Amino acid sequence: MASTYGLIGFPLGHSFSKIYFNKKFAIENIDAIYNLYPLENIDNIVKLVADIPYLKGLNVTIPYKQKIIPFLSKLSPEASQINAVNTITIVKQNGQIALTGYNTDAPAFQSELTDFYGCNTGRALILGTGGASAAVAYILGKLNWKFSFVSRNPQGNNIIGYNEITESFIENIDLIVNTTPAGMFPKIGDAPGIPYQYLKSKHYLFDLVYNPENTTFMKEGSARGAKVRNGLGMLHKQAELAWNIWQSDK
Repeated sequence: MASTYGLIGFPLGHSFSKIYFNKKFAIENIDAIYNLYPLENIDNIVKLVADIPYLKGLNVTIPYKQKIIPFLSKLSPEASQINAVNTITIVKQNGQIALTGYNTDAPAFQSELTDFYGCNTGRALILGTGGASAAVAYILGKLNWKFSFVSRNPQGNNIIGYNEITESFIENIDLIVNTTPAGMFPKIGDAPGIPYQYLKSKHYLFDLVYNPENTTFMKEGSARGAKVRNGLGMLHKQAELAWNIWQSDK
């Protein structure tokens, strides 16, 4: 029986993961299948894992990268520091099920950021405060960037509201990373509510959204000369890192 892998989250209509992995399995002649498992409630993970006998690993996306943690047996050191998980290994032995959480978003983002921005550091805005933003913040901190989070409901240290992003504030920012689903298929006309009119050619905009490949966030930046990048390269890198983890945990 083929080993089974998949993606949990909700909704999953935007995801390319099933196409990506099943194409990889076909090209590399791997006896495995990858499915999408949209879960309306994270509590359903228990039944999902129990009901699929050959389920070996899962990817995790919005909105469960942090909510999944209480269901896991253990975390990798990096996932523990980030407090977010996007990759899970599943081991079933002697009637017991062990789930281990990892974070491949962080190294994938670091690789993409270095390619996009180089090895320099600066000041960044992280749009969003969910699991993906935690991985971005972990890497920016590791690379000695200064950064702030932006939220529609700012609470806590180093978190500001969108209404606080003034022209002078933007002037002191080098990089803006969108970790929210704003602009993701099917709502491709949406975009984070930043003052795009203040963007200039010195700015770098990194959108973790990859469907569509050219988001409204990116279009608004490009129109003002900013450099832009989507999340497709990061998706591919984190997927390969996840596959390596699933293979090493056999």
